[in-house]
Amino acid sequence: MTTQQAFASYEAARARMPGSVRGGSPRHAETLAEIADEFDVFLLDAFGVLNIGSSAIPGTPDRVADLQAAGKRVMVVSNAGGFPHQLLMQKYARLGYDFAPEDVVTSRKALLAAVRSETPRRWGVMATESLGRADLEEIDLIFLAEDPAPYADVEAFLLIGSGAWTEARHALLEAALRANPREVWVGNPDIVAPGDSGFSFEPGYFAHRLAEATGVAPRFFGKPFSNIYELAFAQLGGDYPRERILMVGDSLHTDILGAQTAGIASALVAEYGFFAGTDPRPAMETAGISPDYVIRRP
Repeated sequence: MTTQQAFASYEAARARMPGSVRGGSPRHAETLAEIADEFDVFLLDAFGVLNIGSSAIPGTPDRVADLQAAGKRVMVVSNAGGFPHQLLMQKYARLGYDFAPEDVVTSRKALLAAVRSETPRRWGVMATESLGRADLEEIDLIFLAEDPAPYADVEAFLLIGSGAWTEARHALLEAALRANPREVWVGNPDIVAPGDSGFSFEPGYFAHRLAEATGVAPRFFGKPFSNIYELAFAQLGGDYPRERILMVGDSLHTDILGAQTAGIASALVAEYGFFAGTDPRPAMETAGISPDYVIRRP
């Protein structure tokens, strides 16, 4: 999949996203160091900002450490729905980052907070079973695989991680929803994500396909939706005015649109992640989503 195709897939799903609320021409900067004095809190996306696949973006661990040493609050706000929290913490440590566990806010956390606030029910789960049940221990669930029986038996569905998802499994889920419509909650709204060797298909991709095929409207948790930002703001404790908070990401439709939805400033990373090797300006014009800043690299 090319960047243009990935962008088009997000545009095709705009009706299920929040509306953009900010336009204008962004300011340009080389790195976050040039605008650090303007903000007290930096919310960083993971893929495309901290890392690409299994490697840290060069210079970013040092940039994050410098911001932390300057007294800035630096948090991760990521649509990493498929990974248990402890595995993410281990990954960031391997990459050279030092984040407090409570300062890593994910779409998985947002989803599970909502699940736990509801009346218990039996869930069918799209997730990579080999990653285990960490964070999911209190939930009545079954991992969806090739057996069609659970698709018919469960009360609702959670789309958490698509690493092990297949077209055969997707066909079973689509057929089950056609036969008996039930709620579909999505723990990662990303449609695609940049990796070591191109874009991967994420839970949002399959959720939008289900919506088109069955008419079941998914409930999304994570960027660009406000629930993940509400978790981040709760962690900040109301100590920082919104105008002093900056969201840094590589995607217009998740990071930048999400920041606008949350009422905070945004910076688009242009050299890495979604728009690596391309000019993001035509996409900004087409989407009508404009960040406050465009930076070459974190």
